[in-house]
Amino acid sequence: MRDFRWPPPPDGGPRTYGPGPSGPRTGRPVLPEPETELIATPHGVRLEQLVTGAGDPVTVFAHGFAHGIATTRPLGSAVAGRKVFFQFRGHGRSDAPPGPWDYHDLARDLRTVADLAGARQAVGMSLGAGALARLLADSPDRFDKAIFFLPNVLDQPRPASVQHRIAELVAALGEGDVSSIAEAIAAETPVQVRNTPAAWSYLRTRIDQLLRDGLAPELADLADAVAVPDPQELRAVTARCLVIGCAGDDLHPVEVARRLAAALPTAQLHLYDRPGVLWNHRTDLRQRVSEFLNSPAAVT
Repeated sequence: MRDFRWPPPPDGGPRTYGPGPSGPRTGRPVLPEPETELIATPHGVRLEQLVTGAGDPVTVFAHGFAHGIATTRPLGSAVAGRKVFFQFRGHGRSDAPPGPWDYHDLARDLRTVADLAGARQAVGMSLGAGALARLLADSPDRFDKAIFFLPNVLDQPRPASVQHRIAELVAALGEGDVSSIAEAIAAETPVQVRNTPAAWSYLRTRIDQLLRDGLAPELADLADAVAVPDPQELRAVTARCLVIGCAGDDLHPVEVARRLAAALPTAQLHLYDRPGVLWNHRTDLRQRVSEFLNSPAAVT
């Protein structure tokens, strides 16, 4: 049986031992990162932003913990109009004001980007889904349409094991511990694609980005935070909502998606049958997101 070198070789890989191909294989080509801008906000936190497309509607995309613009861009690939991608505080080039932080702070970042862009549609992924829920609990009519992709927290804290993983990743980045960072990122990929060229390419890209930009230590404050302590706060939301979850994902428990959909008055719920949605159901996900956001608004 052949094994793989760890961490991944700098020229792509994986590189294998023993019989069989041993040359570098790069997997999917990595596109150059687009040029972003830093925008000033009324609450004094500069946020990194990327705007693509033109016209209406305007949709804002909020990323997950330790992710960023690059992760949410595929969700908007077939969405009409102008698309605004941004980095929450403590991620990328965005500012990291003194903590502690909670979901009200993330909701403020999301609201400000949406207000400045005139966005009436929003997509929140993982951590971003929690921020979107908090924003709508505070301002039920802020958006016309909202998508919650892989929500990971609502009214109950994350499991202790997940809190530990978050704290470990933040600590590893603070110490520059590449091996621990790699282990944490590798756990995000489905078992069946690990040690494939595409997975190694993804791993290298994510490690490079995290080592370059880092993560603010204040983000560890969010490990045991909840987004909406009482789901009844969401009963007044007027937006058409789509909640997307999946079974078997310990970082994004399917029960969170179910509770969130039940709390929202007009939510559709779609559950994938296995984790790794961006790996296993990428085309279906893009189509589902674009069809929901591009459909005509309901007549009231």
